[in-house]
Formats: sequence, C-alpha cells, structure tokens
Amino acid sequence: MSHHPGASHVPRSGATNALQGHLDAVRRRGTGRIVALRGRRQVGKSTLVESFIESIDVPSVFVPGVYGSALSRQLHDATRAISESRRPLPDAELLTQSPATSWREWFGRLAVAARSGPVVAVLDEFPWMVDGDPTLEGELQAQWDRVLERLPVLLVVIGSDVAMMERLATHGRPLFGRLRPCVVKPLDPAEVATALPGRSAFDVFDAYLVTGGYPRLVTDLADHGGDVEAYTRASLTDPYSPLVATARLTLDAEFPDAPAAYRVLGAIGSDDTANPGFTDVLSAIQDGAERKALETATTRALKTLTETKGLVERELPAWAPPSSRLRRYRVTDPYLRFWFRYVERRVEQIARGRADLAVAAFDRDWPSWRGRSVEPVVRESLTRLARSDDSLADVEEVHPWWTRDGRVEVDVVAATATRTAVVGSVKWRREVGLTDREVRALAVAAGRVPRSEDAQLAAITPSGEPAAGAGLAYGAEDLLAAWRH
Repeated sequence: MSHHPGASHVPRSGATNALQGHLDAVRRRGTGRIVALRGRRQVGKSTLVESFIESIDVPSVFVPGVYGSALSRQLHDATRAISESRRPLPDAELLTQSPATSWREWFGRLAVAARSGPVVAVLDEFPWMVDGDPTLEGELQAQWDRVLERLPVLLVVIGSDVAMMERLATHGRPLFGRLRPCVVKPLDPAEVATALPGRSAFDVFDAYLVTGGYPRLVTDLADHGGDVEAYTRASLTDPYSPLVATARLTLDAEFPDAPAAYRVLGAIGSDDTANPGFTDVLSAIQDGAERKALETATTRALKTLTETKGLVERELPAWAPPSSRLRRYRVTDPYLRFWFRYVERRVEQIARGRADLAVAAFDRDWPSWRGRSVEPVVRESLTRLARSDDSLADVEEVHPWWTRDGRVEVDVVAATATRTAVVGSVKWRREVGLTDREVRALAVAAGRVPRSEDAQLAAITPSGEPAAGAGLAYGAEDLLAAWRH
C-alpha cells in the first residue's frame, strides 16, 4: 500500500463515518455496495481509506493505480494486492497463484473471496485504471449486476479527477444508479485545530488560510512547530517544500490540456483585489488577442472553473438575482489562493536562489491579504453558527454586498428568507477591535443594504471585543466553535 507521511496524524471523521456506515449496511444485508470516493489530489483520500481498512476487522484488498501503466501491469498489481493486506482475502494463496488475465477474472476472484463473508476492495485512482482498459467500467457493471451485488462486498473506487468521477454516475454510463458518492474535502478549521494542539483560534485560521486544510501541509506545519509565518518564510526558501510544490501536483492533474482555464485561474488567484470581476480578469490575461475572441475564451474558461472543476466561486452581492452582472470571482481553495498570490509568480526566483524576493512580498502584504482572504471563511463560519446562535436565528445565507461602482462594500450580510438580520464588518487584526469610526461607517453602509431596516450591526475581529454601536461581536473562538458542532 502507498503511504503519505504524516497525513495519518490528522483525524478525518466525516468520510470515515460514511465508509463505516456503508460497511455496516453490507454486513447487515449481506449485499454489495460501490462507493465512489472523490476529492482533489493531495487531500488524503488514499490515506483515509488505508486508515479505515486498517481499523476494521474485515479482509481487504487495496489496489493502487499507476498512471499510464499497461493493463497487464495493472492486473499483475491487482492480483498481488489480494495477499498483501494486513488481513488478506480468504483463500488468498489460491487466488494469487497466477495473475488475472482480465478484470472480469479479477472480479471473479473477488467474488470467490466474498462467499466466505464480508470483504472490502479498493481500486485507487480508478480513472487511471479506466485509461489502461476502457472496458473496465462496463466489465465492472456486468460483474456487479451478475454476481458481486448479491455478495457482502464493499467496493471503494477512488479518483482525483473530480469531473470524471462525477461523470461515472451520470445517465448513460455503465455504473449509473450503482454508485454511492462520497467526497473527501480538505481538513476544515476544526480538524486543523486538532492537528495543531495548543494553538489559538486566530493561529488556526492563519494555518487554514495558508494550507487550505491539505493534510500534508498541515502535518508539515505541525512538524515545524505550528508558527504559520515562520513556516511560510522557511518554505518559500525551498523550491521542493510541500508548501511550494503541492499546488503544482494538484493543478497538473486538473489542467493537463486546458491552458486557457489555468491562465484565468491564475489571474483570479493572483489579483491584488482578491475578488476580481470579469473585466479585471480580461485585463489580467490580455495577450493581444481580438477582444471578442478573448471574452469568449474567458467566459468558457470561467464556466469550466466554476461549474466543472469547482476551483472558482462566482460571488454575487446579497439579494442580487442570479442573472445579475455584479458578479465577482475568487479561487475557492484557500491554499491555491495563497499559492497564486505568493508562490506561482515567484517560483523561478525561488529556484534560482532569490527566495528573499518571495519572502519580502509575503512580509509586505500578508496582513492585508489575510484580512481579505479570511472573509469567505468568516461568512461560512457564521452560516454554521446560525444553527446554535439565537442572534442568527432563521439566517439561511451569509453573503458580502457591494455597490455597482464598488465604492461601498459590506463584508457580512446575514439574510433570512425575507430580511437582512445582521450586517457586519470583518477586521482581522490580532489585537485591535473595530474603531468608533469603522462602526459609524458600517452603520452608514448598512442603510444601503437591501431589507436591512431592523438589522443588527456586528463587529467581527479575532479578539471578539465588543464595539460601541455594534450590538453583536464575534471572535475567532466563536467562529472556530461553529466548525466543531
């Protein structure tokens, strides 16, 4: 089995509980299930599943995918894996006397093992296996319907190509109606806090903004003592550090043949405003192409990034209709946001020994960049907090709001189905709360927010210090607690 150093230190309760639930159902009913487990490269999917099968008292087989490998190699590896688990499949010695000559034969051997009781089988990087044998999807469907579904088999297929894994379950594909999806996301702030014991909530959110919750990066940060700024400076001096290198691994998997989409993603991620609009993106990638052609290509790339890959989020002001042209864009993943801002444009400098330029850029604007980049995390935290905080009762969505000319902007607009309940300002400074002047500015801006007649004002700062004139105050501890419920 493959192993990702350190990632196993981090608890992953959500997806692990989902897998345990599927296994319990297989045991209880004596029938099979296929779980399609997907997530971006480097989020720890394989490690999570490996940890799961190590923790259960069930025979298992874990087949690692190898990019570009021939079918014969895949089948050889799949056969050998039958006997390599900590708890090998029943009759493993008999089942591995010779390599399977087809996936049909391999699935037949799995069926033989499952006749003795529940088994777990894992096909890691399933899309790579399909590349090696385009008939694999259809063969699995045939063997599943004919034999495996009636046996206690939990089959987990793992894939980093998120779009391809989603397509597996669509109408017209062989496995349609047979897959149960399971998504492995990066660690959330509460999980990051668990991996960094003793760190303040403010430090945890810093860690989340830099690592994006990628287990490998969180573990690397923990191994370096957990000081985010010191860790970042040290990482920026090493072109092979996980902080510098991990994004490239993720992005190479996402954009093997979509350079236009990558350029648009880079333009959004490195933008100084943190949330550029369509015109800003166009300006950033202006390459001499005819404007109409550039607009068409950019529109197509944004559709790919927002709808197919989920790498970019399209933001609208609170209460704006979906058709509004007031949209802005931001990179969804905090780590990729950080990487495009501080690493991507500096990779060549770091590689040729001028990491001091990258470190200087980080030192120069990290506090202001952090203040902007924490805002979507704050909004998501408040949305979660609404389940238990009476001041946010009935709040369904939390969005930013801004005027058409961009001169007035509000960080937090917490809305119920019919009204604006809370209008808030985020000032992410380590020790200073909202000043009287900032509260007055928030009150003026709140008057322009739709349906805000009875809205309360909220001061959102790391300390959670109340501010005169603002009825509500939320601090980093409050926001982190929202992820623990």
